[in-house]
Amino acid sequence: MKSSKSKANTKPANRRASPDVVEKRRVARLFNDVLAGKRMPLDGRTEKRRQRLLAELASGKHGNRVLKPIDVLSHVNELLELGETLTSLRKAIKAKRHLEPSDELAEVLARLHKAYHFRLEAYRFLGAGDELLCAAGIVLSPKRKRKQT
Repeated sequence: MKSSKSKANTKPANRRASPDVVEKRRVARLFNDVLAGKRMPLDGRTEKRRQRLLAELASGKHGNRVLKPIDVLSHVNELLELGETLTSLRKAIKAKRHLEPSDELAEVLARLHKAYHFRLEAYRFLGAGDELLCAAGIVLSPKRKRKQT
């Protein structure tokens, strides 16, 4: 007597379309690209978001409102995570004034870093120097300035 299962159900799965094989191919391509130094192309939505964030940083505005310092930090941090270079960000962002270290500002920066974990480079776009980041406990020791020879 034949089983009640049809031939379609007993057919072996296509190994080419198997999810684990597809993932292996994707990871292998990614591995090759990373070692070759290629930057991953962004999908359409992410590329549009990257362009919008850069434009907002360049103009200093989001629509009709001026970007707040927390907006600048989050934009810079997100762009860095998307693979944007520091050089391109420096070109897009107008120079900020240097923030003078104070106990209050150091305490706020420490709490901000604990809550958001922004990258160190993002704080520099607001004008936070090594002394301020060190006072906030974000950087262990300030960089020494090189002697001019």
